[in-house]
Amino acid sequence: MTEPKPTHYSAGDPLWIRVLEYPLIALVLATVLAVTTYASAYFLLSYNPPMSGAMTAISETIMVVALLWVVYKLVIRHFGDKPHDDLPLAGAVMLTAQGAALGTVMMGLIVGVAALTGAYAIVGPGDTRQFVLTLLLFAILPACWEELLFRGIFFRWLEEFGGSWFALGATSLLFGFAHQLNPNATLMSSVFMAASGGILLGASYMATRSLWLPIGLHAAWNFVQGEVFDVPVSGVDTAGLVESQSSGPEWLSGGYFGLEASVISLVVCLAVSAWLLRRASQRGLVFGPIWSRDSALTFEPQRKL
Repeated sequence: MTEPKPTHYSAGDPLWIRVLEYPLIALVLATVLAVTTYASAYFLLSYNPPMSGAMTAISETIMVVALLWVVYKLVIRHFGDKPHDDLPLAGAVMLTAQGAALGTVMMGLIVGVAALTGAYAIVGPGDTRQFVLTLLLFAILPACWEELLFRGIFFRWLEEFGGSWFALGATSLLFGFAHQLNPNATLMSSVFMAASGGILLGASYMATRSLWLPIGLHAAWNFVQGEVFDVPVSGVDTAGLVESQSSGPEWLSGGYFGLEASVISLVVCLAVSAWLLRRASQRGLVFGPIWSRDSALTFEPQRKL
């Protein structure tokens, strides 16, 4: 006689606890809390601006990131059947630095190839008067917020429900088409964002089981393409160290959306993603769906890539 497969939830737990611990319920609760925290922080700060002008934006950004981190550490990480911390302090500096280095090298390679093909050219000096503001608003804040939401919440509990590959596919699509709301977005740019950025950042989370690597990668990616090379960041034009212009077919240059929507970015991102997914597989960090596992997901975050 075949013994029944162990369940993820203790039979002695009250029904309401078992309901709250179910992956999709935990996902909804965590999403509501994160979005409410993000929106409330800006709402409250708008009525009590701590400073004026650029300093207001800088201080608001720092406060919002800090508040999101506190809410995650105190509440969100405890949700679900197997609570774990995707923002552990151990290894945080190492993984963030490795992510930043990886993002910098990747974007430098993409811009270099674009220049060789004639899709990108430097036409003059740039403007760095808003250097710190751009770093915070277009690099650090989007990286922290989007990684917390898409990988720290969506990926985490979609994976616990449907497995690693289901979570990677679903969050990549969500990530790509969330950028449909950005300036100059097209259907092609959203597909490219899903297939390049979405898979890349999901793979970086899978390989380390920590948000620090994707945060560092995401922030450096945004900063280097915008503030250094003057490439639009997901359709948003920023001032860089140089002034640039793009030319050629949209599939090569990315058009007004930027190089993230180019085939150059797609090839580079998929190559790095394949390497990261291989690392995840080697470390035993690829999991099946809830109905094929004997227990809930258990793993220790890696301290380095």
